[in-house]
Amino acid sequence: MTSDGVVVDEAIRAAWDSYRVLEKRTSAKERQEAQQRVKAAVEAYGREEVARGTVFLVGVLTGYLIAEQSGGEDRLDPLSDLIPAVIRRLPAFEMADPAQVPMVTGVLMAAAMGMDTVAWRNRFGQIPPEEALVHSFVLWLLADLFDSLIGRPGAIDQMMRETFDSMAAEHS
Repeated sequence: MTSDGVVVDEAIRAAWDSYRVLEKRTSAKERQEAQQRVKAAVEAYGREEVARGTVFLVGVLTGYLIAEQSGGEDRLDPLSDLIPAVIRRLPAFEMADPAQVPMVTGVLMAAAMGMDTVAWRNRFGQIPPEEALVHSFVLWLLADLFDSLIGRPGAIDQMMRETFDSMAAEHS
């Protein structure tokens, strides 16, 4: 595990790939490639690091949603709109363990307050698999909310993949 809020790039990429596995618009071929990248990242860095990558991306997307909305009249208030909207939709995922809701809500609150979500979550120890899964669902819900707010399905996925591609180009 890396220190504080620093997460291995490949774990962050794998966390986004977990979103792509959940996203119904992902083609079968792309879904299989995403699953292979997740498996490789888990083998190389551990399930915990990939879970931390998901917590990192939850923070990024929450911050982005809040920033995108600032100044607008229909602005999403993080505490009264954004977080409750996400948490209310979690039961739609049958595998979402309700016992994990307090921790994922805490991560969303930390993100809404501009805190480093990974450093905040690290204070509570390792992320169990049941919690990691719920963070993946939260990430999907945030991405879906972003796409619906701008009226472009798949927009956040395209933006994230372009970001990962540019990061890969920088490292090669």
